[in-house]
Amino acid sequence: MKDIVFCSNNCFVLYSAAVQAKNSENKESVPSLPQSPMKERPPKAFHQYSNNISTLDVHCLPQLQEKVSPPSSPPIMFPPAFEAAKVEAKPDELKVTVKLKPRLKAIHSSLDDCRPPSKKWKGMKWKKWSIQIVIPKGSFKPPGEEEIDEFLKKLGTTLKPDPVPKDYRKCCFCHEEGDGLTDGPARLLNLDLDLWVHLNCALWSTEVYETQAGALINVELALRRGLQMKCMFCHKMGATSGCHRLRCTNIYHFTCAIKAQCMFFKDKTMLCPMHKPKGTHEQELSYFAVFRRVYVQRDEVRQIASIVQRGERDHTFRVGSLIFHAVGQLLPQQMQAFHSSKALFPVGYEASRLYWSMRYANRRCRYLCSIEEKDGLPLFVIKVVEQGHEDLVLTDTTPK
Repeated sequence: MKDIVFCSNNCFVLYSAAVQAKNSENKESVPSLPQSPMKERPPKAFHQYSNNISTLDVHCLPQLQEKVSPPSSPPIMFPPAFEAAKVEAKPDELKVTVKLKPRLKAIHSSLDDCRPPSKKWKGMKWKKWSIQIVIPKGSFKPPGEEEIDEFLKKLGTTLKPDPVPKDYRKCCFCHEEGDGLTDGPARLLNLDLDLWVHLNCALWSTEVYETQAGALINVELALRRGLQMKCMFCHKMGATSGCHRLRCTNIYHFTCAIKAQCMFFKDKTMLCPMHKPKGTHEQELSYFAVFRRVYVQRDEVRQIASIVQRGERDHTFRVGSLIFHAVGQLLPQQMQAFHSSKALFPVGYEASRLYWSMRYANRRCRYLCSIEEKDGLPLFVIKVVEQGHEDLVLTDTTPK
């Protein structure tokens, strides 16, 4: 008998089961394999995996009992659309057949069949609302804004903000009050004390030009000339925008030039209706809005001096919390005693300031400061004005 070599324990188990099944068919019971002494013989045939070669004699191993395989589950058949390829089953292998349950197709039916019957509660829990609009015959005039405002005011059910105070500033060129339209005269610029000019009224004057920084030069010169020139459209003084056609004497306000349909060009020139070209022009300017920074160039020192030197006190000159009422004056014989190395003390100087109260920690009061003359020397007076108390006067020969 030849020696049998197994590559693994699984091969040995399968071989023993096959031998036992063959013996049971022949009805020959073999209790056990005869024991024989182990002989060390070199194997004649080697498996391809030499490291799994066993040196045991197969006849010396006990015979295993046959395992009863559980009954196989009944086969599951696939529908025709999902049939799988048949695989031949090997002996002693578990045979499993998988059957996929076909997807049920949705049955489309009418919406009326799917919806449950709705209950009708008309007249019990809800009612249908209808409206009828009657339009009177003849002409109908809708109410204006003023009539609507008066009606709402009578009802007293609306909150209306306080009206914006009217702007009484007037342009020195076109004589119109308040800021103009952005695509028109534009905003007001300050020229001097209580002197205002519209940006485009000054910019489109013949003498005025603009620097790269946005300063308008020669505005005062244009204003002096405009006081003697009459507009061809409204026949009022202050016109400074003239026609650039040679020997043409037509001159307008900026706003009147727009109304008269004058033609403006990008090089800051203008032609009157008599000399403008027919049709459109490539260099024509039709939008006058100015969003860049523009201001009137002026001498601020001279302007402050003119404000201070005015005798009337219709205007207030304020620096921070200090309000100047009068600057005062110094005579030649007072110069020696009414000055120091850092300041002058003019007689008649008057200013006021709002500052914290000396009596209450959370209140403010008014301090009126003035300079007087006493025995040829300056006298500094501070008058404390506080509501509910008498005026307190403090004097000293020094400002400290």
